[in-house]
Amino acid sequence: MELIGPLSQLVTLQDLPLRGPISDNDLVVISNAGIAIKNGTIVAVDNWESLLTSFPNANIHALEGAYVAVPGYIDCHTHICFGGNRARDFALRNAGVSYLEIAQSGGGIWDTVTQTRKCTEQELTQIVIKNANKHLQLGVTTIEVKSGYGLSVEEELKMLRAINSGNNKTAADLVATCLAAHLKPKDFNGSNEAYLDYLVTNLFPVLQSENLTKRIDAFIETSAFSASEIAPYLQSAKELGFDITIHADQFTTGGSEVALQYGAISADHLEASEDKEIEALANSNTIAVALPGASVGLGCAFAPARKIIDKGGALAIASDWNPGSAPMGDLVCQASILATFEKLTTAEVLAGITFRAAAALNLFDRGRLIAGNKADFILYSTTDYRDILYYQGSLRPSKIWKSGKLVSA
Repeated sequence: MELIGPLSQLVTLQDLPLRGPISDNDLVVISNAGIAIKNGTIVAVDNWESLLTSFPNANIHALEGAYVAVPGYIDCHTHICFGGNRARDFALRNAGVSYLEIAQSGGGIWDTVTQTRKCTEQELTQIVIKNANKHLQLGVTTIEVKSGYGLSVEEELKMLRAINSGNNKTAADLVATCLAAHLKPKDFNGSNEAYLDYLVTNLFPVLQSENLTKRIDAFIETSAFSASEIAPYLQSAKELGFDITIHADQFTTGGSEVALQYGAISADHLEASEDKEIEALANSNTIAVALPGASVGLGCAFAPARKIIDKGGALAIASDWNPGSAPMGDLVCQASILATFEKLTTAEVLAGITFRAAAALNLFDRGRLIAGNKADFILYSTTDYRDILYYQGSLRPSKIWKSGKLVSA
């Protein structure tokens, strides 16, 4: 047993709802607080003196100075396994060149596919570890990581093996997702339907036999796959027991409808979602995931986060860290920007990058500082939790615990 404290404030996020609006007045903030942990799990959070009385034989990790504790952040949508970068694309977009023109000139997703295919599995593993550790230093203790830059059975397996290998070599928890249905590769000789069938027949069995992932993602968009094309693919994934998540409504609508049809755990992007899609999402069990980094990177509208929450939806916020549209990889900065434009409360933002994001990964043992949860938490050198978003990401974590272990100080 170990006691960590005293803390100026501890934000528990206990008893907050998965869905709908949250007032900052609903936050449980314990002053002069501490955390009791054992075997990587939170045993109790309480007033510091009360913990000292309750656990007189515990080892004391005494803190000097003022700190605020919040749960470890959860980034439920990233693409941090990739080769190369796309700085050229970013410069061209800012100079007024269209996405289509960039793709036709050799840029876009296919550029990253080409560079990722050149990497060995070991090189990709090191890239994943490097990016995951950078995220961890910013307080992100659980990170979803997609494939999708291989676009063949062999290359997708290389990526997913690298992600799983990286998970064993970083303190952060990595959750692998197969995004082989990112788009049809240029070197595949056949239709979209034929490519998807090729994946179902040749990739899905290996994913299961090697236990590489329990999650299947697909990009539903005019530049990728239509609702009718993707239907047999998602049906097969569902019948095999995979969890489904969807890149939905990024540039055009239709993807979120497919997500709901197949009971997707999350529908991500949603920048193009309108009232019809917002209403349907809010009345479903699917988590809506806003990706403000993509909006900043592409210079487009943000997902209608305020409307989704006000309609009663469950809104998570993720970074979409990728080499093309969202290279920043700073979850708190992006969430702070989204809060400014969408008028989200501090409580809604914290929920969106903790327990609501965990729900988008089908994880319910983290994201709140409560007894029984994983001991994943962050300390900031401040006396007021509101400073975290006020400084829009420039206030960095001072100490980070993952599964009860101090991993950054």
